[in-house]
Amino acid sequence: MEFKSIYSVLLKQYIEFKRNIGYDYKDIATFKIFDRFILQYEVTEIGLTKDITDEWAKKRENEADTTRYKRVNTIKNFSVYLNKLGYQSYIPEQIKFKKTTFTPYIFSNHEIKAFFEACDNFKFKEKSNTRYVMPVVFRMIYGCGLRVNEALSLKTEDVNLTEKYIIIRNAKNDRDRILPLSDSLTDICLLYKEKCLSKNLIEKYFFSQYNGERYASDTIYKWFRKILWEANISHSGKGKGPRVHDFRHTFSVHSLVKMSESDLDLYYSLPILSQYLGHQSLEATDKYVRLTSDMYPKLIKEINNLCSYIFPEVKLP
Repeated sequence: MEFKSIYSVLLKQYIEFKRNIGYDYKDIATFKIFDRFILQYEVTEIGLTKDITDEWAKKRENEADTTRYKRVNTIKNFSVYLNKLGYQSYIPEQIKFKKTTFTPYIFSNHEIKAFFEACDNFKFKEKSNTRYVMPVVFRMIYGCGLRVNEALSLKTEDVNLTEKYIIIRNAKNDRDRILPLSDSLTDICLLYKEKCLSKNLIEKYFFSQYNGERYASDTIYKWFRKILWEANISHSGKGKGPRVHDFRHTFSVHSLVKMSESDLDLYYSLPILSQYLGHQSLEATDKYVRLTSDMYPKLIKEINNLCSYIFPEVKLP
């Protein structure tokens, strides 16, 4: 953790302070960028001025609103910390942005079945690895609730079909996690391994192209669209879905519904699902479910009751 600006020591102290009170703070990229920003403007005195914070808060070219929000909010919190230490610093206003109204597509059980039947019967090129990969990679994404790149980045040594688990490494939020494989998914992976992977396992990636290279996410999406068509599942157009990532949303919702129908205590099971998905907080998992309130009103009532306990409303005086 190397910083070179006048805030070098304070940045290290702040990150350490945050970690000590329970924050992860593994990703310090924003602080490194801020450190270079301070060097660029040749700041020589401790204490963030309005001019500096306003300059930092300016929207950058091709920057997403959410990225800008996180970037500004990070330094806003650092400024609060500086004030508490006695360094007078300007605290920027909260960045406002229009939140996306995109609603994830939740596949029905019928659609899931139709998709995989279409995938299994799809006429791929005879010599291509794709005919073996697609039926398995889509099942892996849905069956384990993976992000697309998590599935495509799986190494051969990260898929243990004897003990029935996979290891997700260097995922979003810088979290590694071990996920169990169901018996049915394990059997499919074993058939795929026998058909597609070399006996000596020289392939670096579990889902390898014919030349041994990793599949690109765009390639997976291309085949996803073709299989959707064959399954008679309509697509609403670019950016509207269904998307491959909606398998992950669907896994989350189906898992919670199954938990509820099995009378599992959501107080214990919701945090488990959150860890399984690689979320940093329960709130991230909660968002999945709230988007499906019309489909599962009973479940939403249970989760609202749970979250009112975990995240109690704070009334300001």
